[in-house]
Order: sequence, then structure tokens, then C-alpha cells
Amino acid sequence: MVTNVTNFSRSGLFDWMAQRVSAVVLAAYAVFLLGFIIANPNMGYAEWQGLFANSAMRIFSLLALVSLGAHAWIGMWAVTTDYLTPMTLGKWATGVRFLVQVLCGMLMFVLFVWGVQILWGM
Repeated sequence: MVTNVTNFSRSGLFDWMAQRVSAVVLAAYAVFLLGFIIANPNMGYAEWQGLFANSAMRIFSLLALVSLGAHAWIGMWAVTTDYLTPMTLGKWATGVRFLVQVLCGMLMFVLFVWGVQILWGM
């Protein structure tokens, strides 16, 4: 079995399952929001605020945020390990790939915290 330090030694099956589960959660969230918007054609701020005041919707939104972070991390990791290689970048490939992954990870974390603050009104 091949492992890699960059993916914290997880198996490919774990990444594959996490990618699929997070995609299903994100699709369900998008379908729900679209359905809510279609069901409320004259929706104003009060209805939208009322939807997100509900704890179940906040939890669903938090689950969608976690899913978005996991989905983005796995996708970003796959792209960087596939395309930022010694063949494309020479001897600097490992350092560049690590730097890109760290920057993307930090950005995802900041956006996640910002999303939590928006959802829970911190």
C-alpha cells in the first residue's frame, strides 16, 4: 500500500468515500435551498432570516460547510499532487506543492470560521 505524508496516510478509499458523501450533502443542501426559493417566490428578508433562525437549518448549513471544506480539501490535494510534480516544476515541486496546500488549507479554514460566525451570529 502506498501512503503519502501530504494526505496524512489515509487510504484512497477513505478519500473516495468522503468525496462522495460530501457531494451528496452539498447536493441535498443546494436542492433544499432551491426548493425553498421556488416555494417562496415573493420571499423577503424576513422569510430568509426566519429560515436561518431555525436550529435545524443552522445545523444543516454547518454540515454543508464541513462537507464543502472536506470536498475542497480532497479535490485540491488531488489536483496539487497530480499537477505540481517534479516533471512540471523541477526540483522545487515538493516545496511548491506543500506551500500551495498550506495556503489553500489556511484559506479553507478562514472561510469555514467565517461561515460559522455568519451562521451562529458570533
